Amino acid sequence: MTRIDHVITAGVFSLDGQDFDVENNVWIIGDDDEAIVIDAAHDHRRILEGLAGRKLRAIVCTHGHNDHINAAAELADETGAPILLHPEDAMLWEVVYPDRRIDDSLADGNRIVVGGSELSILHTPGHSPGGCCLYLPSEGLVFSGDTLFNGGPGATGRSFSSYDLILESIEERLFSLPPETIVHTGHGDSTVIGDEARNLEAWKNAGS
Repeated sequence: MTRIDHVITAGVFSLDGQDFDVENNVWIIGDDDEAIVIDAAHDHRRILEGLAGRKLRAIVCTHGHNDHINAAAELADETGAPILLHPEDAMLWEVVYPDRRIDDSLADGNRIVVGGSELSILHTPGHSPGGCCLYLPSEGLVFSGDTLFNGGPGATGRSFSSYDLILESIEERLFSLPPETIVHTGHGDSTVIGDEARNLEAWKNAGS
């Protein structure tokens, strides 16, 4: 049986010379023996508590913004788990970790198996060039990072982002999932694919 744990951490998101206080959702997926972490944000100690002694198989970064990766190195050092990120976000990673490389690259179509569950990597650029989501079809879940939120697409008003591209990613990659798919987001409340899909035309008009 797949086990999903949720940890909320708080810290600062920094980009383009501005700082914002944020709370991040950290998702832990696996079983009672092993797990992966999606987005090691702010406080590796809280994430270790959420792991509760399980073997950490990987630290998967949905994108390279500092608030989604700034506990990744400490968590990796504590657990020996590899850090995975799409290479198109390398420039964002290097702002936080100029002297450390990721351990492995994410690519569209990759599969990650943990605790008997298989997650698929969906490359969903727009919020950042290397943004990715993780789809867990056995549980009807997608972990959207900052690509899709409850109420709309992720922010695109900063460097390396594109509103048109994020809408394309959402429409083609996420809205093609079953409408009952639950969306666990990088910040804030979860939502459902079908609920968000009903607002697509309004989002397109807002960006035109």
